[in-house]
Order: sequence, then C-alpha cells, then structure tokens
Amino acid sequence: LLMAVLSPSQKEIFNSNGDIDFCYDDPAQGRFRASVVRQRLGVEGVFRIVSDKVRTLEDLGLPAFVKGLTKFHNGLVLVTGPVGSGKTTTLAALVQEVNQARHDHIITLEDPIEYVFESAGCQITQREVRTHTDSFAAALRGALREDPDVIMVGDMRDLETISLAITASETGHLVFGALHTSSAGRTLDRILDAFPTEQQGQIRTMVAGSLRGIVSQQLVPRADGKGRALALEILINTPAAASLIRDGKTYMLNGVMQTGKKIGCRLMDDSLMDLLVNDVITAREAYERADQKGPFKEFLNN
Repeated sequence: LLMAVLSPSQKEIFNSNGDIDFCYDDPAQGRFRASVVRQRLGVEGVFRIVSDKVRTLEDLGLPAFVKGLTKFHNGLVLVTGPVGSGKTTTLAALVQEVNQARHDHIITLEDPIEYVFESAGCQITQREVRTHTDSFAAALRGALREDPDVIMVGDMRDLETISLAITASETGHLVFGALHTSSAGRTLDRILDAFPTEQQGQIRTMVAGSLRGIVSQQLVPRADGKGRALALEILINTPAAASLIRDGKTYMLNGVMQTGKKIGCRLMDDSLMDLLVNDVITAREAYERADQKGPFKEFLNN
C-alpha cells in the first residue's frame, strides 16, 4: 500500500536507507507530509495534513513586531522550537508576507517542500533537498549564484549550512532559517558552538551585526482540549543585545528581552504566564515548559 505512493527514485532511497520523508500530493485528498520507515513488524507510514493555503502572520496570531522582521533587505531571522512546534508554518507565513509586500526573488530550500507558494509580487523558486539538490549546504551555495533577495532555509542543521546562511545574511540577502532550539539564548549558543573555538570570536561579531530577530515558539495543548495555543519568545536585535552576543554573554539576553517589551521582545515564561492566567492552558503544562519554574509552582495546587 505504501509503496504505491512512492516514486521510483523515492523507492530507491527507501530501499537504501530504510526510511524516507517526502510530501505526497493527491488531487482528490490534498497534500501530506509523509514518513515511511521499516520497523520490526514490516513497513509503516505517518501522513500529516499540509494545508493548501499559506496562512498569514495574522492568521497565526503572531504579533505585529514579527511582521517588522520581513521588512529588512538583509540580515538573519531565525524561527526556532522543538519538533512539531509550527516552525515551518511560521516560516511560510514570513515568506508569504514578503511575497505579497515586495517585488523580489525568493528562494526556499526545504526538506521536503510542504507549503506550495503562488507568486504574488515576488518570483518564488522552491527547491527540495534530495529531489533538486544534494543537501541544504549545496542548495545554499547554489542559491547565492541565483540572484536571490530572500532565502528561506528550512533546517540549519550543520556547520556548513549555518556558515553559509550567516555569510548570505551579511552579503545583502534576507535569510529566514529554522533551528531545533528552545530559546533565543540557546539558539545563539547552538550557532556559535557549531564553529571551532578559534572561529567563535569572529562568528559572534558577524552574528551580532547580521541578526535581526529570533522567534522561538511552542504549541501548548489547550486546557479545554480544543487544539493547541501558541507560546512565543521574541528577541529583536538591539545595540544592547548585539553587544552581549559579541561579548559571548548570551546568558544575559533574558534581561534585554525583559526590558525590551516596547519594541516587541518577549520571554517564553511571560507568554506561558499570560496563557495560564487567562485559563488557556493548564498549570501543569505551563510549569513543565517554563524556564524559571518558581512563579508557576503556586498555580499547581489551585
């Protein structure tokens, strides 16, 4: 049954690796992100529904400050969070905002392609790892020769990809990228730790200059059982934040976000607390996801 939805090249990858991730398009049923694997009892597959409509930042409930990150013409914007936290959906909304507001060339590098964009004001080129290119790094190297204005990197998973993304953001491109990290500080630590020790000083300076903002997100089950609520941490890069990044003091960024609420900064714990006091999520869910658990303890016994 599952082999029937795989193309010959996909079957070749599956037979070689024992697993494959891909998107499956059925005109009658819709679009799905699929994973097919070999396991002890045979072959199994998981199919997740992908909306055929790219939702806007407003549809997703993202604050207006996030839209401001799409107005830059160069720099690095990162969307982070655990698996299944909606990073791809947020990245798609950022790309769609640029698509509708500007007249530029956008290149997306994805594994696999989930949302299919229709060109509005922009020319959009979508490339899929393993189908159109060997790797994110190879696609990013190629993208820099394709005269893009905006590049979306679906997963910044290795040193070469991270290095190329930072370089692209410094050379006149707006780069949207995703990482599997849970906060702004951990995101920056993850980027810096990917580089050899002797390069980290230079990379800190480059990131401090090119970073525009970090959106870290979680999807938390609602207290009423009807879906999930979005909890956000937002870092807007300011001179104070850039100075801390340059000096390697990422552990002090929470203080900058605490004092930067007027420009759009927000701590994950504050977002969780807002959801909790408004009875959107339970105390247990908020407590388990909080960084500083003290303020949430008193709610556990209520």
